[in-house]
Amino acid sequence: MKKIALSLAGSLAALLAAASVSAADAPASRFDPLQTFAPFAYPQPANAFRTASGKPGPLFWQNRADYRIEATLDPATRLLSGSETIAYTNHSPDALDVLWLQLDQNRYRTDARGAFTSKFPTEFTDGYKIASVEVEDAHGHRQPAKWLVSDTRMQVRLPEALKGGGGSLRLHVGWSFTVPGEFGGRMDVNPSKNGEIFEIGQWYPRMAVYDDLRGWDTAPYLNSEFYLEYGDFDYAVTVPWDMIVAGSGELVNPQEVLTKTQQQRLEQARHSDTTVMIRTPAEVTDPSSRPKQSGTLTWHFRMHNSRDVAFGASKAFVWDAARMNLPEGKTALAMSVYPVESAGDDAWGRATEYLKASTEYFSRQWYPYPWPVAINEAGTAGGMEYPGITFDHKRAKGNSLHMVVAHEIGHSWFPMIVGSNERRDAWMDEGFNTFIDVYEADAFNHGEYAPKRDGEYAPGKGNPADEIAKVLADPDAPALLNGADMTPEKYRHPVSYFKGAFGLVLLREQILGPERFDDAFRKYTATWAYKHPSPSDFFRFMESEAGEDLGWFWRGWYQHNWQLDLAVQKAEPIDGDWRHGAAITVANLDRLVLPATLQVVYDDGSKQDVRVPVETWQQHRSYVVRVAGTRKVASVTIDPAHALPDANRGNNTLRL
Repeated sequence: MKKIALSLAGSLAALLAAASVSAADAPASRFDPLQTFAPFAYPQPANAFRTASGKPGPLFWQNRADYRIEATLDPATRLLSGSETIAYTNHSPDALDVLWLQLDQNRYRTDARGAFTSKFPTEFTDGYKIASVEVEDAHGHRQPAKWLVSDTRMQVRLPEALKGGGGSLRLHVGWSFTVPGEFGGRMDVNPSKNGEIFEIGQWYPRMAVYDDLRGWDTAPYLNSEFYLEYGDFDYAVTVPWDMIVAGSGELVNPQEVLTKTQQQRLEQARHSDTTVMIRTPAEVTDPSSRPKQSGTLTWHFRMHNSRDVAFGASKAFVWDAARMNLPEGKTALAMSVYPVESAGDDAWGRATEYLKASTEYFSRQWYPYPWPVAINEAGTAGGMEYPGITFDHKRAKGNSLHMVVAHEIGHSWFPMIVGSNERRDAWMDEGFNTFIDVYEADAFNHGEYAPKRDGEYAPGKGNPADEIAKVLADPDAPALLNGADMTPEKYRHPVSYFKGAFGLVLLREQILGPERFDDAFRKYTATWAYKHPSPSDFFRFMESEAGEDLGWFWRGWYQHNWQLDLAVQKAEPIDGDWRHGAAITVANLDRLVLPATLQVVYDDGSKQDVRVPVETWQQHRSYVVRVAGTRKVASVTIDPAHALPDANRGNNTLRL
């Protein structure tokens, strides 16, 4: 035993001596394998509700809210008033003594919490005026309920707790508010040549989510977006006779609000792959383009399995449409409404073409578009998404119009179908959507507006890996897992959109490869369609389906804002003879790791690529890669394609 102990002591001393020599010879490095590859702690636990494989568990539940809404818009006063009935079903195991609703219009009050966190809005209003709140039980008994408004939330105190496991009730709410002017943030009223355009989103009191992660999720509306329950919507909007309404879902009473000519054109569009005019620019000022010339008209819409609805209304709308061809022989209708000054083949005259192409592409590539209609609406809300309808800027043209149309309708998948929590995890909304935009731009019209590789609003202005490396180098840039409302406006796009998207590009193109990634991402989308995945659900799902431990990537890219610095330090012939191959020393000098390509160029101009996997760095800060070959090496480069966000490209190439 004594001899063994001495032997171990001698071996340990030798190892320590070797380590000290290695450390002395190595350049300064912030990389610590034990830190980078430490076990990753998922933000949310695995349990019977959400499994370790990232899928809904055997006890997973989700509450439901179905809406029936009747609203009236008075353009003269900009007053929108309405009443709604919410059929709420409590599938949770808990009895609920209160309900929470979101009152987003209160964000426009001068005393709103959000008024102290960002510059929007530029116009203040009085927010909601709640006229009445009543609760109807399962037996049809209806009684007034006590309610309390707190900033952008309203608590309804139930006369009797709502039972878990499927208990249901109906909530009746009467309300009104003044539509905020240009620019109200997510909605507005804005002028055009032939009349004002109303863009109406976040317009009715909406149920907050009660889930297994937090119970009631009552994050106030500051400026980050939504987290809503799924359900069916039946809503009607009454407007003056001369206004056109474009709303989420399907118009169910066209015979009452459209002329016979418009009904015929709409039917023609359902069978046309080219754009059909429903209401031409010349007809906008013609009273006969409306079925009546006085009073009001009520537009009635239905939408199934959605988390929200929105609409646009104006007497200034030009209207066109075309058929969308979806998987399994299904079809839907793409259409655009816009003022005459936005018309033209270089502008909104192609908006429906862009909408049709992007929706068809996303449907083929990831998950079929589920609703009967997709709508572009032109105004000044400049790029805002709701289920089945997008608000895009009326002055956008060409590439910028295609880009915003594709991006906003892309939100139909993230987060309208896959219902992540935008109030907290913006990267699962904007990042995922910006990621799918990248490949849609490649696919559209043989790459007419490609490539889109470096962020939503700056296509073609630099290598995306180099651009994101600047974000990683910024010590003030927040991490992706940082709360959405805690991300300063300066970093909202660079981090939530750009870094969120580029992380998935790296995962697809550098870490997993398209075959493994695409299969896993499609399954993730289908598995969590109309449900509420957490960040941990996504992390676990991708690992389980792709067959890869990715804790090192989740930690470096999502939990932290770590930098990557790969270097080529030495290249020499094996045994002093190039005919035996080359020994190339590569190093990882910073805390992020990624797989990389090592390119060897020989003196005759021939090249050889060697893949350096992430596992190289689990036990090493530098490593000697032995490359077979018979010729003298002229140069060695790591990441020759500049696909990785390397902080220092000056040490990526070694010339001999």
